[in-house]
Amino acid sequence: MHLATRWKTVTNVATTASLLALLPAAAQAARTASAPQVAPEAQTVSLLAAHAVRSAPGTDSRTVAAVAAERPVTGARTTLPVLAQTIDDDGRFWLQVRLPGRVLGGRTPPRSGWISAERTRLATTRWHIVVEVRARRVAVYRGGRVLRSYTAGVGKPSTPTPLGEFFVEENVKMPSDALGAPFALALSARSAVLREFAGGPGQIAVHGMRNIGGRLGTGGSFGCVRLGDRDIEWLAHHIMPGVPVTILG
Repeated sequence: MHLATRWKTVTNVATTASLLALLPAAAQAARTASAPQVAPEAQTVSLLAAHAVRSAPGTDSRTVAAVAAERPVTGARTTLPVLAQTIDDDGRFWLQVRLPGRVLGGRTPPRSGWISAERTRLATTRWHIVVEVRARRVAVYRGGRVLRSYTAGVGKPSTPTPLGEFFVEENVKMPSDALGAPFALALSARSAVLREFAGGPGQIAVHGMRNIGGRLGTGGSFGCVRLGDRDIEWLAHHIMPGVPVTILG
């Protein structure tokens, strides 16, 4: 694998991005304190083969997980956010990536680990989704700026939408008679309450409202984020696997 420069360990540093000038003056002060910081772009990596995940960069580090080259529902190539990069003492390149699923022990916070950069393809994305649970709102960022904002449905108190840093695992076109059609963006997030739901692992998704009922702007789901048909259709045509998703309280 050819790399033009030697990588050094780096971390993504978010830069403030907001549209305060477009908000009414009375709302600006409140928004300033809570506006999420979204970087103009983020690095991602697509896997060309299955990879062992290690606790630290280096072949002598403990293997903590494995990640497949393809996603289970769509068969799309696995694409993960890159959190850091480094080169070890033997000249091997390593990537710290965010991983799908639950952490060891079944806890719900997102997990990360180190994979070899061999048989991978690096890219960048300018997209970022921010879900504000309390505000019942989904904001779509591009290049660090809010491009679209939607009213959403979120989890009810007994099955809350999990908070944290996640990413889109798969972009799924749903059958017309499926719950949550017409599309679902399956996230790396998992329910903090449900270990299994509808035959799956309690995976959280951003999806439509078809065949479900209820109203947008309420908290009535099993943890997923619900959007109107036109909103989820627009997202499904623009958002691909690997895009970061921040879920705030």
